Amino acid sequence: MAGSIYKKPILFAIVVTFTVLSGSIVMMLLPMMSDSMHPKLSTLKPYTPLQLAGRDVYQENGCFYCHTQTVRPLKAEVMRYGEYSKAGEFAYDQPFLWGSRRIGPDIAREGGKYNDDWHYKHFNDPRAMFADSNMPAYGWLKDYTLDPQGMEKRMKALSFPCTPADLQALAGKTKLDALVAYMQTLGSAVPRKAEAAMIAQGEKNPLAGNADAISDGRKLFETNCSACHGINAKGGIGPNLENNEWLHARSDETFFSIIANGTTAGQELEGGKKTKGGMPSWHETLDKKKIWSLVSYIRSLKGK
Repeated sequence: MAGSIYKKPILFAIVVTFTVLSGSIVMMLLPMMSDSMHPKLSTLKPYTPLQLAGRDVYQENGCFYCHTQTVRPLKAEVMRYGEYSKAGEFAYDQPFLWGSRRIGPDIAREGGKYNDDWHYKHFNDPRAMFADSNMPAYGWLKDYTLDPQGMEKRMKALSFPCTPADLQALAGKTKLDALVAYMQTLGSAVPRKAEAAMIAQGEKNPLAGNADAISDGRKLFETNCSACHGINAKGGIGPNLENNEWLHARSDETFFSIIANGTTAGQELEGGKKTKGGMPSWHETLDKKKIWSLVSYIRSLKGK
């Protein structure tokens, strides 16, 4: 009796179709509609009009062809880029921009790593920041202003909260402004793990006044630091390192800590000075000897 259904192809097709559809609804469709299948980080916020415009600029220029936005749960990637990606980070990404190739580095944790000035300079001339970069320049984006009315429609289409003040803030903003704002959102909702600091507490610079160390420090400075502090250390994105405020009111230990561990906004330095933040840490790239060589070179600028 049970085998007779195989002799009735139309009935058999209907039964199979019904069975597959029922299973698909129970196993796939219903779970997809539940909140538990759409996690969202508690710190995650919807895009502002400026940030969403930047995301559009990112897509229309094909940035995802070269950059990924997902850190895989592999030790090497976590060590290089930071905490691996979680589903709850992408609740407002429609569509997601994970990418699949890394011609350029992953940027899932780019937000807050550098300050806005750094990004403007980098987009204008990538080779000014990284001599071997093959990234095209995007400084021309500053010639294109945003359309507030168009962005209002985009915000409504995606059900993002948007106030008149948000739209007014777009006045005079360019596509380059938007792209920088978007870059600063990447990974910003993920709590950052405190980095293991490199400390030189109570340690004197063993290379102070050493001519070879100063020469090595100058080369290291030109390669790693000149993009932000200027080729002659006279300042740019970062402060002028020749002035009295830096050379006379800071100990070698403070210089070492700044170079090794970077700075964060509002961080108080020796003498009560607070930093603007935005300087990355270098202790994973440079060893102690190289950092002390940099300190020696900076000290050698005194009086010049």
